[in-house]
Amino acid sequence: MNAIMHAAERLLATRLSDPVDLGGSKRTTVLRCRTADGRSVVLKAYTGGPDALRGFTAEAAGLSLGLAGPAVLGVDPEVPLLVLADLGDAPTLADVLLGDDPKAAEEGLLAWAGGLGRLAARSVDRRAELTRLWARYDRGLPTWDDDPWIPRVAAALPGRLEAAGVTVPPGLADELARIGTAGGEEYPAFTPGDTCPDNNLLTPDGLRLIDFEAASFQSVFLTAAYCRMPFATCWCVFALPAGLARRIEAAYRAEVVPIFPALAEDAVWEAGMREAVAVWTVNATVSLLPRTAEDGPMHRTRRPVATRRQVLKHRWETAAELEGFPAFTETMRRLLREVADGWQVDPLPGYPCFAHRDGVQTDVHPDVHPG
Repeated sequence: MNAIMHAAERLLATRLSDPVDLGGSKRTTVLRCRTADGRSVVLKAYTGGPDALRGFTAEAAGLSLGLAGPAVLGVDPEVPLLVLADLGDAPTLADVLLGDDPKAAEEGLLAWAGGLGRLAARSVDRRAELTRLWARYDRGLPTWDDDPWIPRVAAALPGRLEAAGVTVPPGLADELARIGTAGGEEYPAFTPGDTCPDNNLLTPDGLRLIDFEAASFQSVFLTAAYCRMPFATCWCVFALPAGLARRIEAAYRAEVVPIFPALAEDAVWEAGMREAVAVWTVNATVSLLPRTAEDGPMHRTRRPVATRRQVLKHRWETAAELEGFPAFTETMRRLLREVADGWQVDPLPGYPCFAHRDGVQTDVHPDVHPG
């Protein structure tokens, strides 16, 4: 902690005091400190592992675009360290979704979706600038744009299926190669990367985004799918009221249609969304299936929270209804029959904030009951 503070003092040319640990992660240490003139700043230091170093470069470059997130007050690539403006202690979107105020949650979700859409719209001509910023802060690792993560997880899926005793249906490999594009070349836009509920602050000045460790340009469909699924890679996953889910997706779409007019066509939009849902379902299966031998909560400490088996079963049920990918949907049905049927878990509950709303059952079981 002292070393981080001393490095930040050199960047800011001021003394820092009263450090408060904000949690961080295995890759980062995050502190809130006071400057000599009484201001509050946030220090984010990264460990030396490859994931942490790439996270530093992505965050330094992504925040330096100035499109969203806290202002960058200083960067030390050697520590590595970011000094950021403090956005305060506003509730996150996760806080209101797990709370008891449906109006606040609905407003938060619409602000989140609209804010991500406006960010995408503002970013379309900034890709070359992000590349230059990445080079400025590069620690010798490929950009997220250069990392073929979608083909990598698609290639891993057959092995996961075989390990679970599920036969790979004919034609799956060809379909996985097709869904791997997900409109990325036709409709790219900037994203912080991790747009999960706990990385979105609902401040008096509106939505503010944090955590840019996977900042990149990706298909707008991959971001929009977070509205439909919801929250494709997150721990804060429950069922949304159907009508509200459609409104959230529409809020995002309305912001990106002016920059990509073709997305006003329902056929174009739905085709891209089907691919994106398939991509994120493959990703979830590859990531979570090996961890379902015993069930467990999606988050180590937050409650209420769904379990890994509940979330994965929900993902498979959603993907089993996709049109245009017969081998993929057959794979999902096999997973449901041959794996999930033996789990004996409750259906994914609704978000606590929407208890008994629109017919969505939201009984949440904070204790984990292995299936």
